[in-house]
Amino acid sequence: MRLLSITIPILVVFYPLSRSYISSKQTQKDQESKITFVENNIDKRIDVMADGKLFTSYRWPEEICKPILYPIFTSASTEITRGFPLNPKTGERIDHYHQIGMWLNYSNVNGNDFWTNGSEGLGAKNANGGVIKHLGVDKLSEGKGEGLMVTASSWLDASGKELLKENTEYHFIAKGSIRIIDRITTLTAVDKDVSMPDNKDGMFGIRVSRQLELPSTGDITLYSPDGQHKKVNAISVKGISGNYVSSEGITGLDVWGTRAKWMDLYGNIGDEKISLVICDHPQNPNYPTYWHARKYGLLSANPLGVKDFTKGKEELNFYISAGRSTTFRYRVIISSGFHLTEAEINGYADDFAKKY
Repeated sequence: MRLLSITIPILVVFYPLSRSYISSKQTQKDQESKITFVENNIDKRIDVMADGKLFTSYRWPEEICKPILYPIFTSASTEITRGFPLNPKTGERIDHYHQIGMWLNYSNVNGNDFWTNGSEGLGAKNANGGVIKHLGVDKLSEGKGEGLMVTASSWLDASGKELLKENTEYHFIAKGSIRIIDRITTLTAVDKDVSMPDNKDGMFGIRVSRQLELPSTGDITLYSPDGQHKKVNAISVKGISGNYVSSEGITGLDVWGTRAKWMDLYGNIGDEKISLVICDHPQNPNYPTYWHARKYGLLSANPLGVKDFTKGKEELNFYISAGRSTTFRYRVIISSGFHLTEAEINGYADDFAKKY
């Protein structure tokens, strides 16, 4: 694996952290839940259970162009992922059919678009779209507090030729009101160099529920009870409470295109306070990552989209040499009933850095 970049000095400005929450009270902090797995090969899914309650599901249906984790729940069984298009709910945005649950892919892999493939609807494939095909589960290990799932997948170009072999470890952790997903993905170029040029659309992403989006203005199209699309004025919609804060103290929409060790999307679903945090890892390429974080509920860590995020001032030409591998490591932290503090997030991020 080679990593080539042009480095230009950047002035980094640190903003004071300004959140409405300064401390949190985590009840039953050390109580561990037992992680178990329920396999359903007919429906092409594996349910991840925490003390018998659904935590998330690993899914690879034919109508989706990549394996995903969907849906994802807090410890209080509140869904934090958008239901559309698999299970649309009233009041959700109607857009970006390809943004489902949690996933890892990229928009330009030897000219094949893995990120946007499926954007025309469930079961549809774009002309230059790449597909990540689930091959099998190599390991399932249940346990108190943590469970492990290891999967094998293949990144196929638009003609069906394999570009990359993927090996992924999913570590599912459940302690008290905290849920954690650690994803460790190793990509290996098969028989020739694999190029992944600069693009903003990548790499590790999640699409969240409507309530965790950031408040916005203008007209938006939502899913209505009769299954139709309804256009409304965004500012009239109540209960939209999300906001971003990065490890560098940047908040709101200003986080887009900035670099940070972690990003916290916090808000409320009903009366439940929730933090959703993605942590980068010091061994990842181009650490700390850039953030493709949008107001409409897309939160994505993208270490490879340098040119887009720096408005052309820098460029990253990333590729994996034939037969070589590179690994991407990400941690997702979900709190229920309280918003995580900066100190708490740093603690989880430090643990993540030491663990892998």
